[in-house]
Amino acid sequence: MPVDASAQVHPEAQIDDDVHIGPFTVVGPHVRIGAGSRIGPHAVIDGHTTIGRNNKVSQFVSLGAEPQHRGYKGEPTELVIGDGNTFREYCSVHRGTLFDHGVTRIGNDNLLMAYTHVAHDCVLGNGITMANGASLAGHVHIGDHCVLAGFALVYQFRHIGTLAFLAYCSGVVQDVPAFVRSAGSPAEPHGINSIGMRRLGYSNDEIAAVKKAYRILYRSKMGLADAKEAIREYAETSPAVATMLASLDNAQRGIIR
Repeated sequence: MPVDASAQVHPEAQIDDDVHIGPFTVVGPHVRIGAGSRIGPHAVIDGHTTIGRNNKVSQFVSLGAEPQHRGYKGEPTELVIGDGNTFREYCSVHRGTLFDHGVTRIGNDNLLMAYTHVAHDCVLGNGITMANGASLAGHVHIGDHCVLAGFALVYQFRHIGTLAFLAYCSGVVQDVPAFVRSAGSPAEPHGINSIGMRRLGYSNDEIAAVKKAYRILYRSKMGLADAKEAIREYAETSPAVATMLASLDNAQRGIIR
């Protein structure tokens, strides 16, 4: 295990033999780090934190610190991170609380750029990009392949659906349905993320179906319940619309309008 002599790695930490740990990094006793991961200098990894394979942790990153929650009393809650993620400078991710499932979870192949923050009890899927300064309050769920542009902020307990796009400085105070682009503070809908859909291989027919569903949802002047029923017709033949509808069914605190 190539560990710099100045790093402080607790002897009870479970570190794979080929993990690289840079100078002055601190690793706590309940940390596990999988093969192929690279931990830069001056990073701090604490708490009951499990990190998978082939992750890249840059300098001055903080993973697994205590949640910023007044009710937290030192319980052994967790941070669980998958494979192939990148955490850039000054990124911070806190472990969970007993006010939820006690675990903050990050999936695979995510890019969290400099100064991003993921609060306690958040759940992130796969392939997500959080640009510089984007931040999540507690209990936020982010679907696969979402993009959060610079300084986008998400209010606590909100859900962001698959492939949603949050523009620069978006202030998200309600749920964002799958494939929807949002901008402004408070965030408002601005069409669908057709570019992201094409990049992930969605067909023109699927993109057209999601556009129809979006028009029903936002331009028909229907209430949410009626719009969802109208969208179900398209969901029967379009997996993408079915994904969008599932995100609407999951919205418990209203959607951006």
